[in-house]
Amino acid sequence: MAKNVAIDGPAGAGKSTIAKAIAKEMGYVYVDTGAMYRAMALYFLQNKIAKDDEEKIASVVDDIMVSIKYQEGVQHVILNGEDVTGLIRTEEVGNMASATSVYGCVRTKLVKLQQELAKTTDVIMDGRDIGTVVLPNADPKIFLTASVECRAKRRYDELLAKGQEADFDKIAKDIEERDYRDSHRENSPLRQAEDAILVDSSDMTIDEVVNKIISYIK
Repeated sequence: MAKNVAIDGPAGAGKSTIAKAIAKEMGYVYVDTGAMYRAMALYFLQNKIAKDDEEKIASVVDDIMVSIKYQEGVQHVILNGEDVTGLIRTEEVGNMASATSVYGCVRTKLVKLQQELAKTTDVIMDGRDIGTVVLPNADPKIFLTASVECRAKRRYDELLAKGQEADFDKIAKDIEERDYRDSHRENSPLRQAEDAILVDSSDMTIDEVVNKIISYIK
């Protein structure tokens, strides 16, 4: 049986940073589910499909193939045969992904791809509904969170470090709105699985969080 670890939590909690570090340490494959949703969102943007046009989105999901591959330890996101790793980290793509991931057709397609991978591979997966929907038998399941202020500050610092302009209040407002959307959506809302372990990273370093979760895995 392949070993599956699930990390869920709200936007900006550091899930992908933590999951990548654990995967490297434990020799697991890190499956960035958020990147898969972003790749799909990029397809909608490139094809000028509106985020609220659910009918159109449903009609094209079967034309979209998203996969993740590793080259020399670096993750590459492949959309219909094209490496889109460098195109999916913009705010525009992130907001499109958040808006379109509420649709059942989008989730069904990507969940199927994620489950296929987890059957045969030791994986660590992060997202909003990994422990509740995608990998209900994962062990352990972690619910990683942090305060809105803490998450906004991390994002603010990240943008400044990249030389981009940043508005702290707007970032905090966006995070609150995304939290609300993610936890109130009809399909697979963000929530802590009953058997998940809560980890609040607000006052912890990355290494402290990584070591804590590895201790649960072991």
